[in-house]
Amino acid sequence: MFPFQASLNASTLFPFKLNVLEQITVAAEAGYEGIELWVSDIEAFLAGGGTAEQIRECLTRNNVAFANAIAFFKWADADAAVRAEGFAQAERELRMLAELGCRAAAAPPFGDVASVSLSEMGQYYAELTALGREIGIDVYLEFWGKASNLSNVNEAKEVVLASGIEQAQVLLDPFHMYTGGSSVEDLKQLQGSQIGIVHANDYPAAPSREVITDAQRVFPGEGVAPLKEIAEVLYASGYRGFLSVELFIEDFGSLTAAEVASKGITTLKQAFQVEV
Repeated sequence: MFPFQASLNASTLFPFKLNVLEQITVAAEAGYEGIELWVSDIEAFLAGGGTAEQIRECLTRNNVAFANAIAFFKWADADAAVRAEGFAQAERELRMLAELGCRAAAAPPFGDVASVSLSEMGQYYAELTALGREIGIDVYLEFWGKASNLSNVNEAKEVVLASGIEQAQVLLDPFHMYTGGSSVEDLKQLQGSQIGIVHANDYPAAPSREVITDAQRVFPGEGVAPLKEIAEVLYASGYRGFLSVELFIEDFGSLTAAEVASKGITTLKQAFQVEV
């Protein structure tokens, strides 16, 4: 069975150049229960004359949850001035997201973080989480496999521990687990309540993890990622939240956006089956 909720990360639809309303509609028609929208897409829609009310209405009409937002603010940058601007950007964007009914925003190690200790990062994450909670938005700590710091599950756990934040949650991603050297065993350290959302993707055996790029991700089940094992560990942890299909494929050939979304949810539910 598939015991999780299905979500679509709008990056999967990027080749089709859809606006946020079209992204939501395509996700809904394919059967997804949630969507991850990108702040850049939301801002482009609003700058073009769209309104927050239109986005809220579209989400409600289609019965799709705004599960998480993809944002890029330099909350952990080594430079204090850059970090301050990152927090100012975070506040602006989180307030906008709260108005749209968004549940959470991702906080990856964006910026110059190579010289920032995990302990310092924990302090900055605590500040960011406090800001988010004041606004009404959860902030999911995201590790990037190829980042100079905060690149794996264990480092994410260290940052959470250093933050002292109760009920802090991590964003998981099989591709970033692979490129950062995280194992399925590492996942077993996390309880379901410590997981905010899980990106769903797969990767081929070649090229190697040292040189593979985001664009070479493939649909769940079409690569060599241990997705069945990951699904079993997630289920055992108590996690029942969103698995969000996140691809960066640049050309889907003759497939339409609707066909890509449909293929995404079908492969998601097949690859992340668990036996109970």
